[in-house]
Amino acid sequence: MLVRENIGGLYVAHEHYIPIGDDPHGVAVLTGMNTREGCRRIAQYAFDYAVEHGRKKITVVHKANVLKALTGLFLETAREVARDYEGRVAVDDRIVDACAMQLVLNPWQFDMLLCTNLFGDILSDELAGLVGGLGLAPGANIGADAAIFEAVHGSAPDIAGRGIANPVSQMLAAGLMLEHVGAGNLAQRLNQAIRQTLNDDNVRTPDLGGHASTAVFTDALIARLG
Repeated sequence: MLVRENIGGLYVAHEHYIPIGDDPHGVAVLTGMNTREGCRRIAQYAFDYAVEHGRKKITVVHKANVLKALTGLFLETAREVARDYEGRVAVDDRIVDACAMQLVLNPWQFDMLLCTNLFGDILSDELAGLVGGLGLAPGANIGADAAIFEAVHGSAPDIAGRGIANPVSQMLAAGLMLEHVGAGNLAQRLNQAIRQTLNDDNVRTPDLGGHASTAVFTDALIARLG
């Protein structure tokens, strides 16, 4: 489970060019921004989620050895929040490049990852690759007053209209939505049916090595739900 701060970091896109000689784009400058309150809010969410879902450890992902202020604040604040959960949720931290390597070598050592915006964006795709691709990766954008649930990858215009898109990521995102609104029993039914369709019935779209169309997979899933 990866928890990603979603409105700060280097993605605030405060950027501009500095002209050098005849080159108006001689230098590109980018300013990142993290707030203590934003860091605390995402860390609090991660630890509350861990307690509610029986997770045992959170790994804070950072680059505080180089980005000492921008990601140092994120790491420092996460450690402060972690003190309130001592004895319930373990916490450690990992520099982002080391974390990326360790995810490939031994992903089972991790339980939850808590990431800044940029690092969460990158590592979420790596996690998707570890479990079969972006077609299996759901996402949830959860704010104080609203939430949006979607496939991590967004749209896939290169295969639009061909009927071969893998719908699992969007279906799993629907499961996250069901959990969010308190319908955990329905989410469990949906997730179980997806696992059975993929693993027991071996109905899979081409990105997973199968031959099923989107419609064929969906019909098989509906049969399982029935």
